[in-house]
Amino acid sequence: MNTEMKGDWISHDTHRLALGCMGLGGSWNDESYDQNHIKQAELAIETALEEGIHFFDHADIYARGKAEAVFGEILKSKPGLREKIFIQTKCGIRLPGDPPGIEQGRYDFSRKHILDSVDQSLMRLKTEYLDMLLLHRPDPLVEPEEVAEAFENLNQNGKVREFGVSNHTPAQMELLLKYLTVPIRSNQIEFHLLHSGMLDGGIAGSPNPVDPSGLEGTIEYCRIHQIQIQAWSPISKGFLSGRSYQGKDGKLKERILKCKAKIDEFSKKHQAPAEAIVVSWILHHPARILPILGSKNPDRIRRCARSLEVKLSREEWFELYCLGRGSNLP
Repeated sequence: MNTEMKGDWISHDTHRLALGCMGLGGSWNDESYDQNHIKQAELAIETALEEGIHFFDHADIYARGKAEAVFGEILKSKPGLREKIFIQTKCGIRLPGDPPGIEQGRYDFSRKHILDSVDQSLMRLKTEYLDMLLLHRPDPLVEPEEVAEAFENLNQNGKVREFGVSNHTPAQMELLLKYLTVPIRSNQIEFHLLHSGMLDGGIAGSPNPVDPSGLEGTIEYCRIHQIQIQAWSPISKGFLSGRSYQGKDGKLKERILKCKAKIDEFSKKHQAPAEAIVVSWILHHPARILPILGSKNPDRIRRCARSLEVKLSREEWFELYCLGRGSNLP
């Protein structure tokens, strides 16, 4: 296994916040990106760096590859930046139209697709290596032997340093680990105040978790196996920090309003913006979960970064937890 480290490389588990790059590159269509998209990406990256965020999360499908491409333009224009940051991307989702003429969206963990996807990501990002590669969403037709072959190939050729998964259950990770010759380092899952059912699954007498069946025990499994948990959508799509909920789910709306009122209270108490309170709730968990901040707005990035300054008490954490789940503990 190729374990050579280049430059001042820092392992993934030293980071406390990451910037998600899904919003970069413009729309998810065939239109090409322009200078405005590049400037927008540059501003988001510079803001993240100013706030001490050096971990950047991508996926090959974001803006149909344009998110990686505009990021690559920034790396090309800033010699020396690559060695100072941690770049992660994901593969495995194939959108309608990939390839042209195929309109069925699907998942693909075949050896060929993984290898081809990494080569395309490296080309778009204008880098010779990825710090980490994640398998995006579980493939029902996965052949774990093929995944193992692909990972070993990428690692030995110096194209990928570490590997992980996204949205995987403990059983799905266990299946892969039976065949892999490299460890699973991360599992990126949806986790935030309004989507905390994985915690409920471990509480006796708790109602059925709101998360999909099978994710119970994911946090404990990852802690046991030293797999870093990454939280996508950590600020609950903005519903707890200013964005108005327009959906028809009355129970969800009630949870949002009650939770938002308590967040506003804590925001005043801790003299921190609402985003910081929401993200700090995740950071407070002893699993050292890594929030993936999915914003390209510089002001919102700065507000989220303030989460590192907030120290919630155990009582405050549980208050938010119960309001977010919609009921008190049994």
